Amino acid sequence: MVDVSLPASERHPWRGSLLLWVGFYSLSAILLIALLNLPGARDYVGGDNDDVMRLVEVRDLLSGQSWFDLMQYRLGLAGGTLMHWSRLIDLPIALLIRLFSHVVPGEQAEALALLVWPLSLVVPLMTAMAFAARRIGNEATLHITLMLTSVFCITGNRFLPGAIDHHNVQMVLAAIMAAGLLDPLRGRISHAIAGLAAAVAIAIGAETTPLVAVVCAIVGLVWVVEGPAYASAARAFSLTLALALSALFFATVPPSRYAAVTCDSLSIGFYAIVGIGAAALFCATYLTGNAGLRPRIAAILVTGALVLATAVVIAPQCLQNPLNELDPLLKTLWLDGVVEAQSFRQQLALDAESFGGFYAVGFFGLCVCIFRIIGRDRVRSHIILLALLGISFLVALVQVRGATFSNLYAILPLSLLISDLRRKARDEPEQLGAGLVFALTAILSVPSAWVIGGVLFVEGTAGVTNRMKSLVEAPASGQAASTLDCDMPASYAALAKVPPTTVAAPSDMGPEILRFTKHRVLTGPYHRNQGGMLTELHIGLAEPEEAAAFLRGAGVGVLAFCPGFIQSEKIATMKPDGLYAQLAKGNVPAYLNPVQIEGPSGLKIFTVNLP
Repeated sequence: MVDVSLPASERHPWRGSLLLWVGFYSLSAILLIALLNLPGARDYVGGDNDDVMRLVEVRDLLSGQSWFDLMQYRLGLAGGTLMHWSRLIDLPIALLIRLFSHVVPGEQAEALALLVWPLSLVVPLMTAMAFAARRIGNEATLHITLMLTSVFCITGNRFLPGAIDHHNVQMVLAAIMAAGLLDPLRGRISHAIAGLAAAVAIAIGAETTPLVAVVCAIVGLVWVVEGPAYASAARAFSLTLALALSALFFATVPPSRYAAVTCDSLSIGFYAIVGIGAAALFCATYLTGNAGLRPRIAAILVTGALVLATAVVIAPQCLQNPLNELDPLLKTLWLDGVVEAQSFRQQLALDAESFGGFYAVGFFGLCVCIFRIIGRDRVRSHIILLALLGISFLVALVQVRGATFSNLYAILPLSLLISDLRRKARDEPEQLGAGLVFALTAILSVPSAWVIGGVLFVEGTAGVTNRMKSLVEAPASGQAASTLDCDMPASYAALAKVPPTTVAAPSDMGPEILRFTKHRVLTGPYHRNQGGMLTELHIGLAEPEEAAAFLRGAGVGVLAFCPGFIQSEKIATMKPDGLYAQLAKGNVPAYLNPVQIEGPSGLKIFTVNLP
């Protein structure tokens, strides 16, 4: 037991060495990421089109667009598209650009900012994971966790130079919440930090809402079980969560939208649900005092009922996936092709070789937690990890993007297991099996090992070589198929020479067009842009003469057609007499005039001349 009466430095003598090791592993990971990615980089923006769109928003903020104005005026139909992304991510990137602009010119300042921001996030992630590891294990657990976290950062795409979307920040916040809940001393500061991380996670994006809900449930249930011993920690968490979320609501939501309920961003819906739940839990810890288990159970049931009633009354639409309301045509021609939005069944059908990289490590971690709990081994820690890992894994089954969180959380129970197996192999050197189990467990705890193994099993060594080559040569895309032949510098250079107008183009090219030109675009791959995306789809599906009416109605001055884009191919197959099918065959209507592209590009650009 730790004597809580001692000074913090004596209670936690490992903290000094922990921070030194965090610095060592963080620096090593950052340097390796830079060495592996910078030499062959062709652009300073990440390959995900969300990274490009984030840069467009940051540029708008730096150009004077209001902090509260999230309208993307150059995206979608007339009037623009109200984005659901948080300024909390725009702000640090904008500040870095402004800082570096005092030293180097504009584009170089952007490049430096986009290099520094994602790499700098490796440090808080490592710190949070290190604290979580040390709270559940020993020094060996700490080192194994930091090594696996380093591999996680290096082999993933969220901490690469140019990755400025919000997912990397969400991972940091997820790790901070885990570290806070795993504090064996039930410290108020740890839980207050966890509450702050939960509030920021909600403010940044709705993807972490299920995780935050489970974190809140863990705090409430642990209080029910442990009673007064945990009361101060529960109060610190709930009070910080309520106050921080209140501050973030008023700091990021414009007064004109205080009453608007949105399910993909911070609004009165999430604010009311979380705020009432946090306030109810805070009050419950005082009202029950030193009462027994039954009053605490009653209090937590009342708290849950209040949260549920608030959700049903204020935001019933938020009890489902926001993407469920998409137009069926968009689900077929757009959403079904977005890799990160696919379910585990779709992922298994489309890319069985990589399936293990998304799900095997998370499942392995779940099994370890369950067996540890059954064996009465550090039950409290493993129950918390089981809950965090379980909700992340369930989200991953619905949308593969959740697998990143389950892979991250799985590091903790697996590191503890590996450290125990390492000790056993060291203590019993004559037992060859113990050493083999230790080595195999370490390998199976790395998601990329499952991917390499799957590809090797199905495609052989040639498959592994081809996969590695494609990762180096082809940029990432929200679509399952690459648009490299159209997404070339020459394409945007040619578009930039055309006087500013509205461009109808494949949705994945929308952010790049906004970045490199002064045009507005009908489409970007965002669910709030349904009107623009549907218009572009109908342009491609309609027969040439009917398509002219859609072009005229949307005020389109330029049509950019990519024959190899998977969505364009689907449209052409679905409607053989439609505009896109005719353009693919080389049949160009009289109202479309070709624009010359100087350089390699598969894109076909036409100006639209309609009366």
